[in-house]
Amino acid sequence: MGTLTTTKLPYHNAPESHLNEKFPTFSISQKTILDLLNTRCTNSFQHLKQVHALALKTGHFQDHYVAGTLVKRYSNPQFGSLDCSIKVLEQVSNPNVFVWNSVIKGCLDNENAVKALFFYYRMVVSDCRTNKYTYPLLFKASSIEQALEEGMQIHAHVVKNSLVEDGHIRSSGIQMYASFGRLEDARKILDAKGQTDVICFNAMIDGYMKCGDVEAARGLFDGMVNKNAGSWNAMINGFAINGKIDKAKEYFNEMPEKDEISWSLMLDGYNSEGHFKEALEVFREMQITNVKLKKFVLSSALATCANLGALDQGKWIHTYIRRNSVPLDAVLGTSLVDMYAKCGRLDMAWDVFENIKQKKIFSWNAMIGGLAIHGRAEDAINLLLKLQKEKLKPNDITFVAILSACAHAGLVDEGMKYLNTMEKVYGVKPTVEHYGCAVDMLGRAGLVGEALELINSMPVRPNAAILGALLGACRNRENIQLAEKVGKTLLEMEPENSGRYALLSNIYSKAGRWDDATKIRMLMKERGVQTIAGRSMIGLNGEVHEFKMGEKTHPHMKDVYLMLEDIMDKLLLEGHVPNTSEVLYDISAEEKETALRYHSEKLAVSFGLINTAPGATIRVINNLRVCDDCHSVAKLISKIYNREIILRDRARYHHFRDGQCSCKDFW
Repeated sequence: MGTLTTTKLPYHNAPESHLNEKFPTFSISQKTILDLLNTRCTNSFQHLKQVHALALKTGHFQDHYVAGTLVKRYSNPQFGSLDCSIKVLEQVSNPNVFVWNSVIKGCLDNENAVKALFFYYRMVVSDCRTNKYTYPLLFKASSIEQALEEGMQIHAHVVKNSLVEDGHIRSSGIQMYASFGRLEDARKILDAKGQTDVICFNAMIDGYMKCGDVEAARGLFDGMVNKNAGSWNAMINGFAINGKIDKAKEYFNEMPEKDEISWSLMLDGYNSEGHFKEALEVFREMQITNVKLKKFVLSSALATCANLGALDQGKWIHTYIRRNSVPLDAVLGTSLVDMYAKCGRLDMAWDVFENIKQKKIFSWNAMIGGLAIHGRAEDAINLLLKLQKEKLKPNDITFVAILSACAHAGLVDEGMKYLNTMEKVYGVKPTVEHYGCAVDMLGRAGLVGEALELINSMPVRPNAAILGALLGACRNRENIQLAEKVGKTLLEMEPENSGRYALLSNIYSKAGRWDDATKIRMLMKERGVQTIAGRSMIGLNGEVHEFKMGEKTHPHMKDVYLMLEDIMDKLLLEGHVPNTSEVLYDISAEEKETALRYHSEKLAVSFGLINTAPGATIRVINNLRVCDDCHSVAKLISKIYNREIILRDRARYHHFRDGQCSCKDFW
């Protein structure tokens, strides 16, 4: 290879004066260059270019340690300069193992496992000898790419190069085979002669758990002599991912010493199962033990607060982050954005978003998605345009948020424009999820025929979500014949989805076809499908209160029912007539009104009126779509009691103020 010159690189104009003032060229040693690369260049691309220029000028570039460190620094995902890293490699004469390992790791850090495997191939062809640091990277790359054949070849190279007894390589090999479900091959590595340390055992336990072999994992764990925190964590995580959250909590409680990962796993386990109140209890338990809270636990706790609408607890976490100078990186910052948006505080979400220094695409997506669920479609679109100006590339999640925003705001033309141009203009191919958003958007706007045309013209087969969106459109437009056809198809596709039965029964009920509605409910009963009970939650003073329809167990229910009677009296004076069209049973009008009165949203709002100061905002989260009557009642309550009510239902947010709703009755 020829000698590297600055004219061959895109960064050849890098300024050198700043460094040359402090380090005269003639006195700069290899050690000085390495020190600069390892201190000044970890977070500054500008400094990295300067030191690179200095290495070229002083003749240290061909030193393998300097070149390898340059490769490492350029492959920092924060810089987005992997191509520069590869260009450095191409200009190094006979790169050694350190340089090759640096570029392979750089490819993995930049989520390009294919390139990592490709450069290993080039490394082998160049006859460079590998070391123990090479193979764990390659096993990981094979797992990511689901390249079993390549993984087995790499294993053969490990054996050939007499590195099979290294503990780090063994644990990586176990993880690789387990990722393909090849548990016997993984176990052979564990049982073979060599350094079988606790990390290897943990990898095997994790493999068993991820493949659903809980008993094998438990047997291996019970047989371990030295169990560290990682072993317990592997069991906790394994039970959680296999839906055995109670067993995970049992092991968590038995742990002799918990670390940050243990707490985070328990929080994530409860969150993934939808047990958000239990997750919040775990976080409170952690606070009592005075464990230092780090970013992973804080992110998990913020996800809990977001799902519960626990704004007070979320604010406490934000204050903790500031007071303890916890770095607000993209992950933690995005968690805060998501929490504030889902707790109805878009202003605070935006403030955090603006203060994230190194925004990732998921940070932008969280803010765009937050605007979308609050019905702020124009703002969501403007943020997409700003994202482009920042030279960032939107992804599939970005467009799900944009299309959802257009659907909830009735911006059909704008939404269809993005659907039809997202691949050509942005390089993002529409998926079934994007088409589902578009069908929902057309259906909400009353364009059922256009929605059906889109489904028939899609390049992908419609799934249950798309047909569900079409069925919802039929409910809104009372298209009974199409609803019947789509509904029956859905019941065949998803016989255990209670929502499909409820929606079709609802459509029959609104059409006065009570016999058909009854048949659907009977079919549901025969199949053993349980309905999802409506639940509403309200957070007050750090505690989350939950209400169900006809709630009697809450300690303050007597006061809540008295408040509800007062509300109903005032509503009557305002001329409110209960909307009983969505009551699914053929009962008297009076019975229907009684059923509506005790919906969980009304109970939660009543509780909020009793327990908050006059004028305070009431925030309620409901797990189902808010019904027409509860929506009308919430509007009137906001006017009568001079309160802002923020109600989050399954699909979006409703901001009620002075008798109006932010959704403009379009939801």
